[in-house]
Amino acid sequence: MQWDMQDMIPFEPARPAAVTLKDIASAVGVSAATVSRVLNFDDTLSVSDKTRQSIIETAEALKYASPRQRKRAQRGTAGKIALVHFLRPNEELSDPYYVALRLGIEKRCALRQLDYVMVYQTDSLPEARVLQEVAGVIAIGWQSPEAEDWLRRHARHVVFADFAPAAYGLDCAVHDLQEATVRLLETLADLGYRRMAFAGWTDHHSRGSLDMPEKRRTAYQAWMLQRGWYEPALCQLGLNTEESGYKLTLHILSAARRPDILVTANDNMAVGAYRAIHQLGLTIPSDIAVASFNDNSVARFMNPPLTTVRLPAEEIGETAVDLVLERLAGRDLGKRVVLESKIVWRASTLPEHP
Repeated sequence: MQWDMQDMIPFEPARPAAVTLKDIASAVGVSAATVSRVLNFDDTLSVSDKTRQSIIETAEALKYASPRQRKRAQRGTAGKIALVHFLRPNEELSDPYYVALRLGIEKRCALRQLDYVMVYQTDSLPEARVLQEVAGVIAIGWQSPEAEDWLRRHARHVVFADFAPAAYGLDCAVHDLQEATVRLLETLADLGYRRMAFAGWTDHHSRGSLDMPEKRRTAYQAWMLQRGWYEPALCQLGLNTEESGYKLTLHILSAARRPDILVTANDNMAVGAYRAIHQLGLTIPSDIAVASFNDNSVARFMNPPLTTVRLPAEEIGETAVDLVLERLAGRDLGKRVVLESKIVWRASTLPEHP
């Protein structure tokens, strides 16, 4: 893997000049040395209580911060962070989920006055200085063991967004895909669906080990097997693309007995599934229902609108920025934040959910 860096500076406000000891000394009418000794609680200094109080009150009124305090504040709320993405730029732009996640990061950075640099994946790891020159790092998406180790060794503070590292004590912001899948399947079963098909992909990312388990698929298989409902022909895997969703759906629907419902691994694949279903002259949801994951903006405008599990991509990005800032402010305990998902019921499933 190489990495492609792109500077992003969404907001850089003008910062007022820092108040100095001389400013306080001038306001009170004493020397800067006297101000320094008072603010450092020098008990050997011979000065009246009135003057001491005046110095302290003036420092507070002017919002004076010592050099050490200013450095500590900068570490907590300013500087630059790096966003290390597991995708290439064109791959990210074709995946609305990761676009939304990055937008969440960008909005929170603008709000908290943080600059950032984007580091996209290519064919090799970048130089360590990329991480060493920033205050913290947000690693977006799946990270190989090699990349995870590199991040841990070279980043001052690293937070993983949409990926839970195996190593203990690391920060991450994620959602529970396995739990979300089980909850969707159980609710569909409550609605009367039994022959549930699944169209997904083998691995969670576009490169790497092709036998890496993808959580939605593994949760589907385990849940269906437990109930004795699993049919291998109804679980088809391809690529994470709309075209793959189209081809897999045609294959699933070529069976002598079609399923009651098709669950696709994301809304992109659902778009392809809709195309295949309409091409075969079938009607959604009376002939076959469809449900999916992500809740991209396109889902509500599909015909019929798509039932889908909303995965909180933007909120994961926002939370990742907050976790970095907490680390910069001094937190030394690892924190893992799991955000909830929500099923958004629309007309692609019947009967209507209450």
